[in-house]
Amino acid sequence: MSLASSYDPKQFEARLYEQWESSGVFQPRGEGPTYSILLPPPNVTGTLHMGHAFQHTLQDALIRYHRMRGYDTLWQMGTDHAGIATEMVVARNLGQEGLTRDGLGRDGFIEKVWEWKAHSGGTIERQMRRLGASGDWTRSTFTMDPMATQAVIEAFVRMHEQGLIYRGQRLVNWDPVLKTAISDLEVVNEEEDGFLWSISYPLSDGSATLTVATTRPETMLGDTAVMVHPDDERYQHLIGKTVTLPLTGREIPVIADAYVDREFGTGVVKVTPAHDFNDYAVGQRHELPLINIFTPDATVNGNAPERFVGLDRYEARKVVLAELEAQGLLVETKPHKLQVPRGDRTGQVIEPYLTDQWFVRMDGLAKRGLALVEQGEVRFVPANWINTYRHWMENIQDWCISRQLWWGHRIPAWYDAQGNIYVARTAAEAYEKYLKDVPAGILTQDDYEQVLSGEHAEHRLTQDNDVLETWFSSGLWPFSTLGWPDAAAMGARGFERYLPTSVLVTGFDIIFFWVARMIMLTDHFTGQVPFRDVYIHGLVRDKDGQKMSKSKGNVLDPIDLIDGITLDELLAKRTSGLMQPKMAEKIEKATRREFPEGIPAFGADALRFTIAALATHGRDIKFDLGRAEGYKNFCNKLWNATRFVLMNTDGARFAGAPQPRTDAERWILAQLAKAAAEAEAHFAAYRFDLLAQSLYEFAWNAFCDWFVELAKPALQGEDREAADSTRHTLLYVLERLLSLLHPLIPFVTEELWQQVALKLGVAESTIMLRAYPQAAEFAGDYARAEADVEWLKAMVSALRKVRSELNVKPSDLVPLLLAKGDASDRERSERFASQLTFLNKLERIEFVDDVAAAPPAAPAVVGELTLLVPLPAEKLDAERVRLDKEKKRVEGEIAKCRGKLASETFVQNAPPAVVEQERKRLIDWTTMLEELVAQRAKLD
Repeated sequence: MSLASSYDPKQFEARLYEQWESSGVFQPRGEGPTYSILLPPPNVTGTLHMGHAFQHTLQDALIRYHRMRGYDTLWQMGTDHAGIATEMVVARNLGQEGLTRDGLGRDGFIEKVWEWKAHSGGTIERQMRRLGASGDWTRSTFTMDPMATQAVIEAFVRMHEQGLIYRGQRLVNWDPVLKTAISDLEVVNEEEDGFLWSISYPLSDGSATLTVATTRPETMLGDTAVMVHPDDERYQHLIGKTVTLPLTGREIPVIADAYVDREFGTGVVKVTPAHDFNDYAVGQRHELPLINIFTPDATVNGNAPERFVGLDRYEARKVVLAELEAQGLLVETKPHKLQVPRGDRTGQVIEPYLTDQWFVRMDGLAKRGLALVEQGEVRFVPANWINTYRHWMENIQDWCISRQLWWGHRIPAWYDAQGNIYVARTAAEAYEKYLKDVPAGILTQDDYEQVLSGEHAEHRLTQDNDVLETWFSSGLWPFSTLGWPDAAAMGARGFERYLPTSVLVTGFDIIFFWVARMIMLTDHFTGQVPFRDVYIHGLVRDKDGQKMSKSKGNVLDPIDLIDGITLDELLAKRTSGLMQPKMAEKIEKATRREFPEGIPAFGADALRFTIAALATHGRDIKFDLGRAEGYKNFCNKLWNATRFVLMNTDGARFAGAPQPRTDAERWILAQLAKAAAEAEAHFAAYRFDLLAQSLYEFAWNAFCDWFVELAKPALQGEDREAADSTRHTLLYVLERLLSLLHPLIPFVTEELWQQVALKLGVAESTIMLRAYPQAAEFAGDYARAEADVEWLKAMVSALRKVRSELNVKPSDLVPLLLAKGDASDRERSERFASQLTFLNKLERIEFVDDVAAAPPAAPAVVGELTLLVPLPAEKLDAERVRLDKEKKRVEGEIAKCRGKLASETFVQNAPPAVVEQERKRLIDWTTMLEELVAQRAKLD
């Protein structure tokens, strides 16, 4: 197969991936030490976003690198069932068919969800393939698969038997639209405009009133105390007295607690333990009653006065405020900025809600989890993230693991008619536990059989309707994917071999929600840590540092960057499903401004290299399409360099490492050794940005530019042995360069490598199985060659700069005069005369004793050596005229800029950006003038 004349990733990326996957090369192989990575499982109904692309690229680079190093590599793939997100998607689809979740019932709805999963569940995995993810798809696990489900049930039952899981009533984040508890990660706090209302609470003895301030007056219906600071002298005499709660008539105590901020408002606050997390903690300390005033859909329930029952929470607010004002108890209303918690799925304001849920006791688990990290069993990269981990673990609360959903792992707990709970692996096991509690003689043998079959109505058990939150099953991911707790499955999937995994690549936003829970649960159930390293990457933002969001119209789809998308397609995609015309208009404007011609196709490799180059050890990653364009050019540069090498080695066949005959060959081998050593160091430190920079510099500058240029004199020279040796080195270094780059840009390197490998007699069928370059392979005493070639490069660069400044045509021959310098300069000038002549189109090279006596010439300096390029008088005169004319034009532009900036009217009235632009123009024009003056002086 010949190499196409131009770089077009669409012609080979999909083809190569299909070949890789079908060959089985992604599966564990190799006899070296193990290297394994867990894929953080994306939502099964989701699509690839930039965060996924960033994370998956880095994981794939590590996997490909270690696979090439001979490690037994496993990249465990999988997807998450995503309870809330999936239910919302399926419910919305049902609505379009005129169906409802409740109308179908639990079993019917779950059936629809499985249909949806079968239809769309593979979308994100197909997109991952498009990006080049080389994971073992044959082992891909879904969190609702039987193997993973068995692990979830076993873990729940064991932890309940150990007293670590319990059911209790506590305050949780509650979404009144979804009617379920949600985690902190699913709550987005947004600053919004609100009000602060001051309300009078009269003392029960009528002696005075206390004024409290609140942003949620409707919750006062559930107040069970007012609170002051114990050291606040203004109120110490009131502690222990009671106030009459307005609108309800209930008497509630005045309590003292150091939680109160004496400087906020009047220093008196209301306490509503059932509707505020901080108040809940206060209530626990002071044994206050918990009065929940809301139903699951955030309407007022019967615990409030009858006239409020049934009102929506915001309607209740209006009525509360109206009655307070009518009674003269509303002291003040003033605007107030507040943080409003909203559900990230529904956008609804989240209620702190008192409800019965299942919890995991975290104290003991957290102590052990923190100790494992403090002792170095798990290492964070960058190391400062251990502080975030430590903060979470030292301030941990019991973990609410139940969700009021239908899609997910149903909690393995059954209730009898009296409300007794039986936690079991199966319904049959639950009935067996239940029957042990039934007094002897109550049931006959026939009754027992009826109960076990679920037919005996009086003794029928009912399974808990709730499901486990997805973080519970995700917390078991390191070992549930390896077959735990089934011994046979554990043996088949390599439990002992692949746990602990080598590294977890994830974002800082889920250090507690996922990373910490995997550490705690893996240690608890297996006695192992889940991974040795945790590499924490930042969040991907747009080029201006703004968070990517659909509402801002700045979301980038990785597949659009790979394949390209027209403006019309992009507009349709971004505004699809938006109900608000203003929002659609805003997004359309932003899109037209940013992408007037759509997004060009960059290919997977250019996107991947951009991601690697941006992967610094910081928190935020600003993604700029300009970088992707630059790295597409880089791939094109590799393509063209390979074409050059192939054309100049046509018919050649070589084997093994070359025996260099020229200094240029020795120099490039030394540079290759340095690049290989740097690559190894950067992979070990997870410095993908430095890795990309190092390989870019070696590929573009050292190989594609300099070595290709330095090889031309030998290739076109009379020394046949030097020409053959140079051909061998060109192929050899290119093959090793492609191998170095392969983990970052797998497609283009494979396509090019296949052509190069043919000429080197390489045994491997794919670059993926080629040994990754090691610095020791290229060892040699090349120090002198390096110094000599660096001198040659400096000479060539200096001469090219002079030719450019003098506007000499590339085809024109010019003489070169050399002066000063030392003995080594003379020796190198003679030894590299043919290269200098060839590369710089020189007519001749001469040494002169006196620079002053030399004809008019443009000078340059390399070390102690002076270079002079004389030109015929007519060319010098023409160049002087051109430079004088250009100098006059630039001086005119400088005068214009200075005139504008000297005008107070312009500086004060023009937009700041325009003024700043004019200042920059002045600097640029001034710099240009200085360069022109210097060039002109060379000709005098």
